Amino acid sequence: MTPFHAVEITLTRPTTRSELRHAWERARLAANADRTRLLAVHSARSPSGALHVLRHQLGSRLPIGILTAHYPDRRGQVLLNIALSRSADAALRRRAAALGQRPQDVLSQCVAANLARREQERTRRLEDRLESLLAHHILEEVLVCAARALPGRYHHCMPAAP
Repeated sequence: MTPFHAVEITLTRPTTRSELRHAWERARLAANADRTRLLAVHSARSPSGALHVLRHQLGSRLPIGILTAHYPDRRGQVLLNIALSRSADAALRRRAAALGQRPQDVLSQCVAANLARREQERTRRLEDRLESLLAHHILEEVLVCAARALPGRYHHCMPAAP
């Protein structure tokens, strides 16, 4: 049986409803609210195979910038498989040449910077939400509510009692 791979599709601009509808004829997609990121689950022998097929199926229908598939290796570390559009690949090669670096090194630096930026944005959003909660509730109420919610959401992450 061929395994399924989740592929995240990052677009160069938000899709129109028409573009999304036409893309749905080729692959079942889930879109975020502003339609700049899509998620597809595709059956293929490897993550790179899934990326290749989806890029071929959707490339003429959507403004694809980057396709990524995340999967764990044997040690449990998450690996990232990336397929760039032709224009993104050309831009990456130009930037690498201008910096005197290899394209894969520039890409690695961009991915690391983007992950750090995403983490900072998540932290900022969490802090904003917490400040909003604290504007309407006392700290003890927020902590009690969080304590009640934790066991139900994270019981599978907690170590077993000895």
